[in-house]
Amino acid sequence: MGDIHHHILDNGLILVTERVPGVRSIGMTWLVPAGVGYDPVDRIGVSAVNAELIVRGCADRDARQHADALDALGINTSVTVGTESIRLGATVLGTNLHKALPLLVDMVRRPRFDDSQFEPSRDLALQGLESLKDEPRERVHHNLRRAHHPAPFDRITDGEEAGLRALTLDDCRAHWGTHAVPGGSVLALAGDLEHAAAADRLTELLHDWSGSVDRIAYPTERPLRGITHEADDTDQVHIALAGEGPPEAHDQADLARVLTNVLSGGMGARLFTEVREKRGLVYSVSIRYAPDREFGAFSGYAGTTPERAAQTLDVFTAELARIATPDGLPTDDEVARAKIGLRSRLVLSGESTGARAAALARDMRTRGVPVTLAERAAKIEAVTPDAVRAYAQTEPIRPQTIATIGKVEIGTAAAS
Repeated sequence: MGDIHHHILDNGLILVTERVPGVRSIGMTWLVPAGVGYDPVDRIGVSAVNAELIVRGCADRDARQHADALDALGINTSVTVGTESIRLGATVLGTNLHKALPLLVDMVRRPRFDDSQFEPSRDLALQGLESLKDEPRERVHHNLRRAHHPAPFDRITDGEEAGLRALTLDDCRAHWGTHAVPGGSVLALAGDLEHAAAADRLTELLHDWSGSVDRIAYPTERPLRGITHEADDTDQVHIALAGEGPPEAHDQADLARVLTNVLSGGMGARLFTEVREKRGLVYSVSIRYAPDREFGAFSGYAGTTPERAAQTLDVFTAELARIATPDGLPTDDEVARAKIGLRSRLVLSGESTGARAAALARDMRTRGVPVTLAERAAKIEAVTPDAVRAYAQTEPIRPQTIATIGKVEIGTAAAS
């Protein structure tokens, strides 16, 4: 690992490539600046529909013909919506890359937006929203997002019913036309490739592509946070909480990763032991650290019964507070285990060219430079127990927003 090249094409597209020895595949991640954060306020959901439309035919191929062309080359694709980007992911044999790239480029540059595909695509988006009614665990995280983050980072990627129903095919075409542009896009390739050959092929395919989109800045004004509850006649209570953390490029980001792994890095981690094993309060409990370019967030989850919901929330928040106290600071052994877990996940991610491409694209979006696996592992290895303990005390994990779904409404003074 480590053979990484990155540069900006003349049209503004950021290209990053990594040659990975010993593999035969190539993973691709293309971040197109057309995520839900860019949706017009009265058309929230256009990104979700566009993510479906771009897989339903492009250039001179209809949906079936394009799918057949991808299958003929063994190309696996996926399209997902984020706040800032629509992510086109693909994997292909290295020997087929030059044949595959025109098909993938057409999905971004020349989607057909056929009349016959609009209603089915919008119906799928509406069905996705409808299905959330039966998914309280997913819904509680959506409620947490809406309550914790400022607009447009509070939007869920499924869209909104009113926006989807108001949407027209012309809206989709216009939005894609102004947001599927090279300036603001990141394209990452990792695997069995030659840097120069890949760059030359992409330059050939994209030389006449132009336009740019400004990045969405994270607002300095925060929403009024606190506790929010949604009543639901379910046998379970779903609890989600969030607090602020450092952004990705901050020098404390790795300290936050290690601290989070002490709390929630496996069956020996604090939350699993204290909330589930010792007290039997939950069937699931976890906390994660999710850093972005300009902000970071800790988000936690616990699933329990109505009878145990209040105690679960109290114990959960108490454990988050205890790890910052003299009696509860992370031990040397806990930090060592947390670091081993993080390094193990890095090794596993390095075995997937798709995961490497996704990591490179994310690095470019959040850091502005790619990071090798060796560099990332070295930074984790350099974290000391004393540094983690100091971070826990000076930057404690404080839940500022709590969302619950269930029969009972619970509260705590922890959200402040």
